[in-house]
Amino acid sequence: MTQTDSAASTSQTDRDGESLRTVVVAASANLAIALAKGVAALLTGSAALWAETAHSVADTGNQLLLFIGLQRSSRKADRQHPFGYGQERFFWAFLAALGVFLVGGLLSIAEGVRSWLLPEPLESPWIGLGVLLVAAVFESISWLTALKQLRSGAKERSRTILEHLKRVSDPSAAAVFLEDSAALIGLALAFAALVLHLVTGQALWDALASIAIGILLMTVAWLLARRTKGLLVDESAPADVVARVREAIMESDWIASIRDLQAIYIGPAQLLVTAEVVPKPELVDGPASALISDVAELKDRLEESPAITSASITLAIPAERR
Repeated sequence: MTQTDSAASTSQTDRDGESLRTVVVAASANLAIALAKGVAALLTGSAALWAETAHSVADTGNQLLLFIGLQRSSRKADRQHPFGYGQERFFWAFLAALGVFLVGGLLSIAEGVRSWLLPEPLESPWIGLGVLLVAAVFESISWLTALKQLRSGAKERSRTILEHLKRVSDPSAAAVFLEDSAALIGLALAFAALVLHLVTGQALWDALASIAIGILLMTVAWLLARRTKGLLVDESAPADVVARVREAIMESDWIASIRDLQAIYIGPAQLLVTAEVVPKPELVDGPASALISDVAELKDRLEESPAITSASITLAIPAERR
């Protein structure tokens, strides 16, 4: 097989290692940032900083969920799970999306509304501004790590970053990238709110920034949940992946056409392929053992690809022989 969703020279173990590194870097950065923001929020009383603290706490918890998914999805196939545990990663990524929505989004909006109704004076603003700048540095490191992994995957599959985000079958790097992108935007909003609060003396800016951060997080949560939901319900592989599987099947010179082809994700970069193929008419009258051997050879060749966990090939009678 020439290429599939991730069937190039990079092994599944290497890709899992990249995802694990991305998640660990993000979790470490978010934990340090959450502690720093929490202290700054206590000292300043800023609603935007409280919203950013909730954001970082949610992100840290989400990275732990993604880490659990990575560990559990790497288990080998057994009798109860003959195709392996790849979909564990989808399930834990879906929980992470819910965490962004509930912990990050709703708490940020609630804090913004509270600050709007009960405004508080801003204290030690320079501490808050300094913490936000340091947090931006750490978030940028995590963001760049996730971006590097996404770029690598997109280049391997001849996609743009945006296309790859929409189609990627490993939600870990995508989740970290989107969460860190939201975090950097949230830091900019919080920084602007503190400056405006400091200049105008109006706590309204803090409240508005907190609500905006909450809406931003809920949007990211929706995007992540929508993607992982599709993977959880056995979504078909993207058209470019199916096209490569089709090309690989048609490399067999005994096949006249493919009547039906299905490829679904059963794990990150792990496909379950079913195909109904039509042999060339002159082979139909030949010995059945020859076609049986051809089918077995095709199945073995497809399953040699690291991206295809299992392939099922069935023969269809040519239309002129019906």
